[in-house]
Amino acid sequence: QVQLVESGGGLVQAGGSLRLSCAASRSIFNSFSMGWYRQAPGKQRELVARVTVGGTTNYTDSVKGRFTISRDSAKNTVYLQMNSLKPEDTAVYFCNYYGPRGTYWGQGTQVTVSS
Repeated sequence: QVQLVESGGGLVQAGGSLRLSCAASRSIFNSFSMGWYRQAPGKQRELVARVTVGGTTNYTDSVKGRFTISRDSAKNTVYLQMNSLKPEDTAVYFCNYYGPRGTYWGQGTQVTVSS
């Protein structure tokens, strides 16, 4: 089992910034990848950003140039820096850990961007 604890969500005005954190109970280098997904009301959960164990990152098109995923291996923590936030970024954001023993999810953190 891998426990993921997220923090950093909240309410922000359009154009503002937030940083999400996800602390894992297991070394992030035991995973194949870690990432952030989001789910808005009435919509499917979608990938926002992901970093592989080798350091490769990928982003969904709508956040490229605005969001940055990073990691701190010493803290087993992955971050999502979100800049220039838009109302359409409003969603519950979930941390994801994909490893050899399965996929694990955090409890989710709400991000609300007001116009």
